[in-house]
Amino acid sequence: MAFAWRGTLSLCLALFNLQFSLLCLLSNSRDDRLSLNEFTLICRALFRNDKGHIYVVPSDRLEQMFAVFDKNEDGYIDREEFQFCWNQWIKTIVRPISSFLIVDVQNDFISGSLNISNCSAQQNGLEVIEPINKLLDTVDFDAVFYSLDWHPSDHVSFIDNIKQRPIHPTSPLNADNAQVYDTVIFAGPPPMKQRLWPRHCVQDSWGSELHKDLKVVEHGVKVYKGTNPEVDSYSVFWDNKKLSDTTLCAQLRLKGATDIYVCGLAYDVCVGATAIDALSAGYRTILIDDCCRGVDLNDIESTKQTVISSNGVIVSSREVKAMVEGRDRRPELGYKLAMELKNSESDLSKNNACRRQSQQQQQQQQQQQQQSSQ
Repeated sequence: MAFAWRGTLSLCLALFNLQFSLLCLLSNSRDDRLSLNEFTLICRALFRNDKGHIYVVPSDRLEQMFAVFDKNEDGYIDREEFQFCWNQWIKTIVRPISSFLIVDVQNDFISGSLNISNCSAQQNGLEVIEPINKLLDTVDFDAVFYSLDWHPSDHVSFIDNIKQRPIHPTSPLNADNAQVYDTVIFAGPPPMKQRLWPRHCVQDSWGSELHKDLKVVEHGVKVYKGTNPEVDSYSVFWDNKKLSDTTLCAQLRLKGATDIYVCGLAYDVCVGATAIDALSAGYRTILIDDCCRGVDLNDIESTKQTVISSNGVIVSSREVKAMVEGRDRRPELGYKLAMELKNSESDLSKNNACRRQSQQQQQQQQQQQQQSSQ
């Protein structure tokens, strides 16, 4: 059977009163209000995997999530407050809108000028392709994005361009003694730290192409980054100085995305920067560990810790399908969503608003079609 929350908004609203009554009955509430203890029972039912394992939610997080929905701060969630909880929180948890973001699986990072197997971690970038392709074949993502480093030939990150720009006096290295992977400070203005890389992913070159074995789905969207010669761009969302964004932000809003699954190359550089920016923008963010390879083992571990501390989760590819289908519901992502609902300006809150508007329009169209057929 198709998952229940794939239905229309009208169906969800029709189920609302029944669902609330059932929750109240199950938690022995007789006054149409839910206490913290009763909310805890709901969370026990909500946060579990497809094998019935119940995830433990720390008591302080339960209290913080409860407070988001207890808007009048009377110590209870009443019927009106629960409707907000139902529409904005529970429905997203059980039927997320999932985007798959595949970062920089390009020739130069796998077998070209910036082959990551030559870096200190000595990881093989080619190994990400098989699990990524399997996910594309088996998981019904709502949107798929491919990012590409897309540098002009005079890009600031290329070590062979280092003498094209003045070095700031505070730089630990100058143009004569800096080597690949070192960090220098360019004069600007303003002064700018820059890690130096081999020339890579030059626009329209073989090295900038996606690897030939990577599956490119028909509805996939390519997002180009690093196009400004003066600013590097690790994240698929923003350049490193946050001067300009890519097209990704707008396209995620159009899709009404709630969850972003991130993977690719390199784990501790562009993948990590993208995951952290996704979390900062308010998205429920999932990093797929076995679909990533990186440059430095210590930096990879640091990336993981940053994602986890920001309420993201790290999973293996075999766990993704159940999560996308809403059968494996992680409390970290539920907590992330609740905290974002406190901030009406977050991308996730805006996306929820777009999704509600779209569903209302679909409902109106269905009503009009029913009326015209009568």
